Amino acid sequence: MKRNIFMYLFIFTLLLVLFQFMNSKHIIEDYDKKLTTSLAKENTYKDSILTLKDNNFELMRFSIEFNDDAMSYFEDQGYRISELVPFIKDELYKLNVYEGEDHPLVPYASMTGNKMLINSVRLLNHKWIIADFSDGKYWGEMLLTYEIVDKQELKFKLLDYLLYH
Repeated sequence: MKRNIFMYLFIFTLLLVLFQFMNSKHIIEDYDKKLTTSLAKENTYKDSILTLKDNNFELMRFSIEFNDDAMSYFEDQGYRISELVPFIKDELYKLNVYEGEDHPLVPYASMTGNKMLINSVRLLNHKWIIADFSDGKYWGEMLLTYEIVDKQELKFKLLDYLLYH
């Protein structure tokens, strides 16, 4: 009888060890699969980050905030870039408030009954601005020059423009 009990205990223990081994093997394989997938995603994300950094660097190329020569030009005249850039943009956006049908800078009249408005502005350097405009249906872009007169007044001059439809 004692021998049968030991044999049953041995078989039960063997089955328990076999179950634990198979379960552990399945858990480890699942963990390895998740780890491999995570590493592949991490490499993809690293590549995406590098691409975004390259794109961001290209976008910074034509911006006054990253143009040392343009910033030096204004700083030598006593301007603070952190205040000057928003001032120039605000003055350009103020031109969106106008009477009549013709925008002071946009060379096209609206064809939809809405006003032509300047939507976005990018200061390229200490002389040039690129801006886009739209009336809700038609849109275009324009290249401007600007000049600061008497430290508080800006003069804009339209160099070139185009309209998409």
